[in-house]
Amino acid sequence: MKIARVFPHRTNATPVDDLSFIGHPDLFAYHQEIDKVHISVTFSWDIPMAEWLAKLWKDIAPIEIGGPATGERGGDFVPGMYLKEGYVITSRGCPNRCWFCSVWRREGEELRELPITDGWIIQDDNLLSCSEKHIRDVFAMLARQKNRPIFSGGLEARKLQKWHVEELLILKPEKIFVAYDTPDDRDPLFEAGKLFLDNGFSRKSQSLRCYVLIGYPGDTFEKAEKRLNEAMQAGFIPFAMPYRDYTGKRDEQWIKFSWPWMRPAAMSKKYREAGVPV
Repeated sequence: MKIARVFPHRTNATPVDDLSFIGHPDLFAYHQEIDKVHISVTFSWDIPMAEWLAKLWKDIAPIEIGGPATGERGGDFVPGMYLKEGYVITSRGCPNRCWFCSVWRREGEELRELPITDGWIIQDDNLLSCSEKHIRDVFAMLARQKNRPIFSGGLEARKLQKWHVEELLILKPEKIFVAYDTPDDRDPLFEAGKLFLDNGFSRKSQSLRCYVLIGYPGDTFEKAEKRLNEAMQAGFIPFAMPYRDYTGKRDEQWIKFSWPWMRPAAMSKKYREAGVPV
């Protein structure tokens, strides 16, 4: 069965095969033998666009709208279907009930371990909440890949253990992301940074990164800058993530504030300003 996958926008993770389309159908779509059209929506603010696209694609084949934005619970991961080759999801769900996150509402608080498929860009909701066997099996899969692993889904700092770090060091990851979302993440972040730096990782490798949520209700530029600097002091390259509300709107002042903190190339200057050794 030939399934066309339609996406409202292209991102780094969007598939690039012949049955992957961005926006409205083109001439190629009309000349393909397509059995179904799946419109995949990641963000809630793209739902109106997905509904518009459904009208444009209705003459091609039967339409289904799905994806995280619809609240649909994910099933087993199919490589290359809705994420580009290299991306992989080995588990779904998260036991944390973060107020700003939809994962636990959509996927559940009880973590589900999925069959492990090949890939090197790990997009799990909370990999370190999985069983030790599953985590070790994921690491074994990553050791077979030709590309260095990227943990872009993030590793929860408070769940990081020494054996995780020792196994990660063997894998020589290109990037490991943790998160500093709210003030209670501070101490676990520093503990995770110490675990990494005391067990073979270095600042110079620039592999240790940290998503820092900024601009949420009650946040200030001073508080946000303090968290960004603390992430740097803990051993990570900070990456500012301006908060979006349910409409997808981001405050222009926060976007302007975040720009210097969203470019890894600018971090060397930030390191010098903060007096952080590299």
